[in-house]
Amino acid sequence: MMTATLKRLSTLAYEHWKDIVAMLLVNIMVFMASMALSTPAHAERIKDLATIQGVRSNQLIGYGLVVGLDGTGDQNPYTIQSTINMMQQLGVTLPPNTSIQMKNVAAVIVTSALPPFAQPGQTLDVTVSSMGSAKSLRGGTLLMTPLKGADGQVYAMAQGNLVVGGVGASANGSQAQINHLSVGRISDGASVERALPSSVNLSDTVTIELKDSDFSTANIVVNAINRRFGQNTALAQDGRVIQIKPPANNSRVGFLAALEAINVTPAQTSAKIILNARTGSVVMNQSVTLDNCAISHGNLSVVINSAPVISQPGPLSSGQTVATQVSQIEINKEPGKVVPVPAGASLSDVVKALNAIGTTPQDLLAILQAMKAAGALRADLEVI
Repeated sequence: MMTATLKRLSTLAYEHWKDIVAMLLVNIMVFMASMALSTPAHAERIKDLATIQGVRSNQLIGYGLVVGLDGTGDQNPYTIQSTINMMQQLGVTLPPNTSIQMKNVAAVIVTSALPPFAQPGQTLDVTVSSMGSAKSLRGGTLLMTPLKGADGQVYAMAQGNLVVGGVGASANGSQAQINHLSVGRISDGASVERALPSSVNLSDTVTIELKDSDFSTANIVVNAINRRFGQNTALAQDGRVIQIKPPANNSRVGFLAALEAINVTPAQTSAKIILNARTGSVVMNQSVTLDNCAISHGNLSVVINSAPVISQPGPLSSGQTVATQVSQIEINKEPGKVVPVPAGASLSDVVKALNAIGTTPQDLLAILQAMKAAGALRADLEVI
């Protein structure tokens, strides 16, 4: 009786243990699946990686006059000549050798960008910048100014009231100013007068250009396009240019929209470190690696103090006061410190270690260049 009871209890315990293990395995699988789903792949749209050849903006520039200033204009010869020419075009003829005092007029350069597929009547934002000695463009009005492209043709006309994001005041030699007063902006201040021809719908093929040249990324993009639209749709010409043949009897706009929406995972970029010699800033990417090396650091400082010494002559003497300079030179040299760096350490750890021993930004630039010369730094150095 006792033996049968023990066997029954052991059977129940074994079945219960099996249920616990099965539930544990199920929970582990669910957790791993949720982790996989919660960690999205680093995918980017082709729209963010490449541009369509021929679809770009064009820069526009023009010379004009801003009037209505509150005595903050300029008196440059070209401003006066431009004003006289404008008045003659408006039917006002001035007597010869007439002296004109203009404090409310300023000569300006007007710039804008003509977006792709812009049509006549479309409005553009323009930036107005003083090119003379005008103190402020606040409250001014830009007169009709033609905006030309690189080919010398007029593509837009600009005119309107300026909005200047600064303010200033001066009186009795004192001056206070906030932000910049010689540059203003006019929202929708230009109207497109001529459209540029587009070759997107004229060619049998579409060419896209990667923003960053990379053969691996170009191959990944080609494979993604061929999977989406069929084999032999895309062909990489080099590490940047990809030629695409759209399917027949298909809307070109719809095809380009579907093309830009394809998600791809770009290849890992090459290891690079950007050094700014003026500010001492260092920017690196995640591909930077290091080999075993040792870094020695020591500071050498030279301090020069100069103080004037005045020698006064005695009373009732005919001597003169003599002023001389006395300089004290002090040279301080701190002992060098050696920092070992193991292979595979991240560059951020090296920067932290160097900062801990008092390395200045300029010293850090020199150390990184020395590590590159020694072959311990696996990255390209670019000094800007």
